[in-house]
Amino acid sequence: MPSSRARSSSGDQLAPYRHKRDFSRTPEPAGRTAAGSGTGPGSRRFVVQRHRARRLHYDLRLEIDGVLVSWAVPKGPTLDAGVRRAAFHVEDHPLEYFDFEGVIPSGEYGGGDVIVWDAGTWQPHDAGDPPDPGGAVAHGELHVDLYGEKLRGRFVLVRTRTGTSGRDEWLLLHKHDEFAVEGWNPEDHPRSVRSGRTNEQVRADPDRLWRSELPAARAALALKPTATPAPDPEALSQLDAFGATGSWHIFGRELRLTNLDRVLFAPRPGEAPVTKRDLLRYAARIAPVLLPYLTRRALNLRRFPNGAHAKGFWQKELPAHAPDWLPRWDNPDPGPARGYLVVDEPAALVWAANFGALEWHAWTSRVDRPDRPTYALIDLDPGGATSWADLLTLARLHRTAFEHLGLMARPKVTGRRGIQIWVPIARGPDFDSTREWVRRLSETVGAIAPELVSWEWQEGEPGDPRGDEAGAGLSRRRAPAASRARLGYAQNAANRALVAPYSPRPAPGAPVSAPISWEELDDPALSPDGFTIRTVLPRLAERGDLFGEVLRGDQHLPPLT
Repeated sequence: MPSSRARSSSGDQLAPYRHKRDFSRTPEPAGRTAAGSGTGPGSRRFVVQRHRARRLHYDLRLEIDGVLVSWAVPKGPTLDAGVRRAAFHVEDHPLEYFDFEGVIPSGEYGGGDVIVWDAGTWQPHDAGDPPDPGGAVAHGELHVDLYGEKLRGRFVLVRTRTGTSGRDEWLLLHKHDEFAVEGWNPEDHPRSVRSGRTNEQVRADPDRLWRSELPAARAALALKPTATPAPDPEALSQLDAFGATGSWHIFGRELRLTNLDRVLFAPRPGEAPVTKRDLLRYAARIAPVLLPYLTRRALNLRRFPNGAHAKGFWQKELPAHAPDWLPRWDNPDPGPARGYLVVDEPAALVWAANFGALEWHAWTSRVDRPDRPTYALIDLDPGGATSWADLLTLARLHRTAFEHLGLMARPKVTGRRGIQIWVPIARGPDFDSTREWVRRLSETVGAIAPELVSWEWQEGEPGDPRGDEAGAGLSRRRAPAASRARLGYAQNAANRALVAPYSPRPAPGAPVSAPISWEELDDPALSPDGFTIRTVLPRLAERGDLFGEVLRGDQHLPPLT
């Protein structure tokens, strides 16, 4: 295999790496070649990744000439100076791959789980003056001093021959020095130096994915919420001290607040009305919990500038006067709207509340792939004759269906009259196939209690599936559309969204769409609008975020027969 330095003159050192990967599916970085990196003494990095693909092996990667020059070592490196290991020179990897720990989808090149088994720095030895490790690789012998957490001392890589597969075959050995340990076996040290976890644990619960379609600096996407600090208590005190207006410094941003004492939500019996000041305080306090559900997703806002008692309207496009710091997304297929708000920082949610948005609806797809949802959504929408007990029956039937299918799903009350169920899925299926899956599930559940379900929509309703063949096929039940519950599936479409967890709803008392546990479906005290912006925060403090598991996004929808 030619050296990194020799390849650099040909234009693209990472072409073989890219050629073997479908970056539309593989959560790895496409990468860049970094010019001039790793040239100073002690500045070169190395990593060893324990990789369970078709066969278990260890990938030794040395930072040389702006890429990670790599060898696959089937039995892993050892500190035992009396043992020689076979190593196979494979394609260079991008520098962004250095700390990758996660899962590569099955069916892709290298599919399997990866941990950072060891990492540190290294120096070339006997590689010329100035050192030329790329040239040493080209000539087939490289001596290196490793300074890792597990691997220490001098190692030698020697090319022995080019195999029938075209890959260079090498030997990896440890010199007899003070770091040599007789009988040292890498399998006795199976944990990641990055996370402390094993391959099995990473496979079962990966923390992050790489999205190669994004710039390398933003390729790492967390699968779990990153802790966002709670608002500074002094900032909340500042909000309380304002008169009708004020300049509020919150989450590192400055917002100009107006009409702070305007009543936005009428009171419930025995309670005070909810003012704009109250809503802004709630938005600031809920933002750290809500942010993971909104990050990298376009937000549809339902605005009520004069309060929930007045007529509201949908706002999708950011206004021209929106501050420049707001995260946003320009929809390449915009229709009536192009520039959407994206709540990638907590201050953006507070801005939306100050803008008169009383409802927050995030897309079910992320902005980097707006055509690929990460949730399958089920909306249990009561009709005029549907009792709360009937709706609970339908929700329990869904609970049983998900238990039978072995799928994780989480319910929440809507804050109005209904119940919604979110099913996290690995990104891949498009909206048509996801909607069809939900339709078939709904049809199966509805067949158990046909007396409770209608499949008719009034023309022009948000859930109206007219024109969709699947929806037309369900119109055979002729119950009046306004009387029975509907098992909504039509929201599984681009630019449609169900109300976000913890979003307020425009009704007296400021009810919120609150996550619940499946067990609470059996609680006689449960009601669809029983949680408000005043009561849901103490509930969170006591029970935690019951919706958190929908952030996993690692499930696949099974076939429905």
